[in-house]
Amino acid sequence: MGSGIQFWKHFFENFSTSSSGYIFMWIILAMFIVAIAIAVERIYYVMVRSNVNADKFMMEIRKLVTSGNIKRAIELCEQGKQKALPYVVLAGLKRVAESESLDFRSIQNAVDEGTLEVIPQLQKRTNYLSMLANVATLTGLMGTIYGLILSFEAIGGTAIPEADKPKVLARGISVAMNTTIFGLAVAVPTLIVYNIIQNKTTQIIDEMDEHLVKLINLITGNR
Repeated sequence: MGSGIQFWKHFFENFSTSSSGYIFMWIILAMFIVAIAIAVERIYYVMVRSNVNADKFMMEIRKLVTSGNIKRAIELCEQGKQKALPYVVLAGLKRVAESESLDFRSIQNAVDEGTLEVIPQLQKRTNYLSMLANVATLTGLMGTIYGLILSFEAIGGTAIPEADKPKVLARGISVAMNTTIFGLAVAVPTLIVYNIIQNKTTQIIDEMDEHLVKLINLITGNR
């Protein structure tokens, strides 16, 4: 904790001296803030708003469908239609309720329409986290190269007085190291959150595929 406080103190102190290399760190910080906003919104949407206990929910739906109580199954889906699986199941059950003579293809088309609406919303903006992590790393690398350029100029340049060269050299190395670690400090947690959200999204989609096929087979088999 103490080292982290010292790092941020050092960061803001150097920026206040108008060290041009620290512009890279401000860029990385801006990307970090955007990544946090996207991550919070995606975590809420995917893991809270769209997530449901698929096995428990579909067990209730299958019981109702098997007993022929399609109306009650629709009501159950309506209660949780903001979530991914109930929304798609609702689309299929509504098609079932519209007619007594439905084939597999008709129900499948209704389910596919619902799926095409849900999946893009689940995947929306998630890839930006991966992009921001990569750009933060590359921006940190740019700051590193810039700091090394300052260091080399301090060693071999003639425009800088000999007495100031150690100071310029130290500043260049500082910029190089700080931008590298800051870029990685932003990229690593962003990538971790990205993979967590992506894995949960894939799980929800896989559960939809599995349970919807079983439901359609159950409905057509009963009919």
